[in-house]
Order: sequence, then structure tokens, then C-alpha cells
Amino acid sequence: MPRFHVDQPLGAAGSELSLPPGAARHVQVLRLQPGESITLFDGSGDEWQAEVLAMGRSEVTVRLGERAAVQRELAQDVTLAVVMPANDRMDGIVEKATELGAFAIRPLMSERSVLRLAGDRAAKKVGHWQGVAVAACEQSGRTRVTRIEPVMTLAAWLQALDVTPPAGERRWLLSPTSAQALSAQAAAPRTLVLSGPEGGLSGAEEDAARARGFVAMKLGPRILRADTAPLAVLGWLALSEPSS
Repeated sequence: MPRFHVDQPLGAAGSELSLPPGAARHVQVLRLQPGESITLFDGSGDEWQAEVLAMGRSEVTVRLGERAAVQRELAQDVTLAVVMPANDRMDGIVEKATELGAFAIRPLMSERSVLRLAGDRAAKKVGHWQGVAVAACEQSGRTRVTRIEPVMTLAAWLQALDVTPPAGERRWLLSPTSAQALSAQAAAPRTLVLSGPEGGLSGAEEDAARARGFVAMKLGPRILRADTAPLAVLGWLALSEPSS
């Protein structure tokens, strides 16, 4: 059954609403007809079955059915702080990280960054990546949308963090030179993962991260690309959780 995200709180069974433009456009592209069923979610963690009532040139009206509580999220909140790779590879990171259950993604710029964004260009990119995350949630069955946070420099972002991680939060710095293996780590309610760009973080940047409570972690004997490393650790966290 087609699934669509609605960026507004959904109501009780039996209520009617006009779908927002994005969802309405998808319904029209699929050529769904009155009487057909769809699934809606608003990011609250639940799903609603809905029936298409009417389709106009640019408007789709639906009637909400039963609200169902579902659980498809990770047991912990994982935020990826990613120094943005070059070209369009950030799109792939956002898509796959959303499928794997990321809670949030923070795009960063570091000393060795190739991609640099600011002002309107940065805001437009964040909006685009948020759309990528919504589409990945619709496809993967998630009911909470990965939040794409504003672009920041690594230095400013680290400076804004508390020196000591809050209770229940662990901070990992992905580093190929670390002797600490990822497999040795126990679960935690929240994990903040910092991943560098092509060429890695500078020594000074790694030292600044350690000063904010980040522990350097090694993913294995091979050097992973900037767009592979954060997905590898997120996949490991997702697959390490007990099966429901």
C-alpha cells in the first residue's frame, strides 16, 4: 500500500483532510482513484490508514481510518555528524542513513572539506536533503523522519557542545588510526558519531573532538570512503540491536 508523509498532525478516525501538495502530487502520479487506500504518517511514530475520497486538478481529499501505533525505530537515538563529501554523495548518505534509522544528521565543513556551503545555498541544500529523508521514510516504513540539521563548521559545532557528554550519551570519532574496536562497545541510549571528509580530519580537529568527549573508534583494517564510514557504523548499530 502506498505510504505518504504529511507534514501536519493527523486527527481522529473519520476526519477528512486535503493532502499537502507533495503527498497530493504523489497520489496523482500513481493515478489512485476514489475508494483506494493509502497509509499516512505525520512523524509522531504512528500510522493512519486512509481512503481517497476525491481528486481534483491539484487537490486530493482523504478520510482518515484507524490510527495504529508501530515500532520500527532504533532503540537508541543515533546522530551522524558528517563532514560533507564532494559531489552529490551527501544525498546517498542521507537516504541510506534514514533507511538504517538515523535520528538526525548534522552536515559539517572541516579544514579539508571540498564542499563548502553557506547562506541561501546551504539552506536550500538542507531543504533538499530533508526531502530525501522524507522519501526514504516513506519507502522504508519508518514513522519518524530523520532530522537534517543546519550546516555548520566543525569548529563551531564542537565549540557549541558541552565539554562532558550528557548522561546516557556516548560520542564516537571515526578514525582509521584508533586502536579501539567498535565491536567492544556496549549499547547506550544516544550515540553521536563524527565522521570526517576525504583525506580525514586534521590532527588539530581530532584533538578538538577528543576535548569534547569523543572517543576515537576504528571500523576495521580497511580505509573506508567518507560516504561509507558513517553508514557502516550506523548499520553496525542497527544490526546489533536485538530482534523484536
